[in-house]
Amino acid sequence: MLTIFSSILLCFQPGCTNVCYDHIFPISHIRLWALQLIFVTCPSLMVMAHVKLREGKDKKYVELHNGSHLYANPGKKRGGLWWTYLLSLVFKAGFDTSFLYILYRIYHGYDLPRLSKCSLDPCPNTVDCFISRPTEKKIFMLFMVSIQCTVHLHVYLRDDLSHWQAHQQVVQGPTREPETHVCRAT
Repeated sequence: MLTIFSSILLCFQPGCTNVCYDHIFPISHIRLWALQLIFVTCPSLMVMAHVKLREGKDKKYVELHNGSHLYANPGKKRGGLWWTYLLSLVFKAGFDTSFLYILYRIYHGYDLPRLSKCSLDPCPNTVDCFISRPTEKKIFMLFMVSIQCTVHLHVYLRDDLSHWQAHQQVVQGPTREPETHVCRAT
């Protein structure tokens, strides 16, 4: 039974198509990127869950203490939430780097050959297998890798910015929000 993905490989030997396809493409690009999307999204969900937890704690605290708040702003990145956010950035960077490495190892340096020689069972001898539109697939893969590197750089810069902001708060002390005065016309 041929799948939608095996139409991109043409082998001139009956029975070899699935085996050779599995050898050349151990995992499809789309499935690998879908898996990466799931892994990279999970740390953001961790931060959102932490914010919701803080909001829930603050709501209970307000009910018990007649309107006074536990947190001035439950969504503000301070204390444990800041560390959760920082940890999520580290996880995202780690997942992005891991998936870049996996893609590099699976596809031999982001390269797709036009012709692949396959000698796996059930092929009786070495068979020529041609990959359909290899240049298009390579350009698409390089585009996705460049986007992934850009996102990785963005996460790295956000991580550095978070470190710098935390250092500034330690050096300067906590910042106070400016008081607002209401002027009334008489």
